[in-house]
Amino acid sequence: MFLAIDIGNTNITLGLFKFDNKKVEEKPFQIWRIATSKKKTADEYAIKILDIFYYSNIDITKQQIKAIAIASVVPSLDNIFTNLAKRYFKKDVFFVNSKHCANLKFLYNNPQEVGADRIADAVAVYEKYKTAAIVIDFGTATTFDCVDKNGAYLGGVITAGPQISAEALTQKTAKLPQVNINMPAKIIGRTTEECIQSGLYYGYIGLVKEILHRIKNEMMANNIKVIATGGLSYLMVKEMEEIDDVVCELTLEGIKIIWEKENLNY
Repeated sequence: MFLAIDIGNTNITLGLFKFDNKKVEEKPFQIWRIATSKKKTADEYAIKILDIFYYSNIDITKQQIKAIAIASVVPSLDNIFTNLAKRYFKKDVFFVNSKHCANLKFLYNNPQEVGADRIADAVAVYEKYKTAAIVIDFGTATTFDCVDKNGAYLGGVITAGPQISAEALTQKTAKLPQVNINMPAKIIGRTTEECIQSGLYYGYIGLVKEILHRIKNEMMANNIKVIATGGLSYLMVKEMEEIDDVVCELTLEGIKIIWEKENLNY
């Protein structure tokens, strides 16, 4: 089995892939999410992951994990997961970055600034669709990543995610409550909670639509695929006909693709 790990600021996503005739299958057969904590040790994370495997009826003594690859945007956790992999799985970790990126071409001023998750998304979206594309990743931050018709990474847009906006309203005001991000029944709220949900949801829809419109005009390409991923993607796309597909496991697939291309003799 192959384990892909996407370490984000809010959640850590684990994807387990099967090997089929010595090749890693296209999609993970199991996906789990755990909360990101900078205070946890390698042992604490290992216990959590091994418990997840156990309760998912995955016996790693019989189905050995052959490789582990990680896309991380939390540098303080990199050594922790490196130690975890060595101690509990007897494996060295492969980290996705601007140098280990399956020869992704960057049309970006400083490729080292590009997050590993954004690199994985760019590689995966071009591998899947073979055309110019925009990936919208609805995570802690919402990112727009652009790939041209030849698969080169152009750059993108970064803005605060809906959950950050919700938390900021609570922290910076005296009376506004914390709310969950949901699609409201009506635009005009009849309670404070409904008003906040309406502003967050429809305000975000407007933000995404405007950014997409401007990106498409600037890319000047035909048949641009718009793909959504990330934890809030299914909620946000309900009002967005501009999005062609939702691929929640896109980052994990990108990690897998990059690892395969960087390790041709595995």
